[in-house]
Amino acid sequence: MLKEALLYKKLQDHKVSCFLCGHRCLIADGQFGICQARQNKEGTLYTLTYGELCAANIDPIEKKPIFHMLPGSKSYSFAALGCNFRCGFCQNWQISQKKEADKLGIRVEPKSPERIVSEALQHKCQSISYTYSEPTIFFEYALETAKLAKEKGLYNIFVTNGYMTPEALEMIKPYLDAANVDLKSFNDANYQKVCGGRLQPVLDTISLMRRMNIWVEITTLVIPDFNDSSEELKDIAEFLSGVGKEIPWHISRFHPDYKITDGEPTPLTKLKEAYTIGKDAGLRYVYIGNVLEEEKTYCYKCGQDLIARVGFNVVKNVLKDGKCPGCATALDGLALQGK
Repeated sequence: MLKEALLYKKLQDHKVSCFLCGHRCLIADGQFGICQARQNKEGTLYTLTYGELCAANIDPIEKKPIFHMLPGSKSYSFAALGCNFRCGFCQNWQISQKKEADKLGIRVEPKSPERIVSEALQHKCQSISYTYSEPTIFFEYALETAKLAKEKGLYNIFVTNGYMTPEALEMIKPYLDAANVDLKSFNDANYQKVCGGRLQPVLDTISLMRRMNIWVEITTLVIPDFNDSSEELKDIAEFLSGVGKEIPWHISRFHPDYKITDGEPTPLTKLKEAYTIGKDAGLRYVYIGNVLEEEKTYCYKCGQDLIARVGFNVVKNVLKDGKCPGCATALDGLALQGK
């Protein structure tokens, strides 16, 4: 469905300047932005993804992963086609890469924001997650859905690469409760080469979300020979600790996919090294994901294990009013007792 886009400026000669994401594309008449989801038609920028859903599921919130908000709850999760990155290791490339989706004949289903919110409530979800592809790219769709969701008492979560502009974040801020930001590397050259973006806008987004009191969790897919040096992992951990020691860091195991199929899965020893680096940097909560091991949340003051997860299922939660039952220290997070 064609809908006039938000966050752009009309220029001379039917050109437009898009400031939805960090690419800040200058788009000539008839052309598309880097995301392939916004097109200039005679000097008006249109989003091509409004109301066109390509994936939807009822997920555990832990799958996002969001560990410090509504633990054990369900999140209505959906996506529209497109992304402003082109990561060679993308695990959802069939829908994140518009050209690939077209080749595969991926179909979209018309679904209004009203229907999404209604279905979320019917399935007793406590949140809506904008995920699987890049929610910034279907921003208008996400924004209208988030407004309705907030009116109905639902929480809103972005699972994002963090490449939105401050202008976009300011617009979604009143409705966005939490985000998991994928911090792919701490090396700008790697961002440019593998993702087609830059590092600094992502770091700026993380910092700005924190200042806006949006609950932030970070995921880093640790990829051998890409971002797994001890120095780079230390840089990531120290940056996050500098923004907020309460930010959970999810260290995720890489498995070959999309254009990177000849590599090996990340060694468990490297993931455990990253865990130690994160804790040494002062982060209160570090998790190792994509491995067949229990993931636990510990009280950062006394060390008591508070929440345990197997896969995406919460198998233990001893919080009392959001606090450690041993020392009464509050666990950092949002709506930890549910609703």
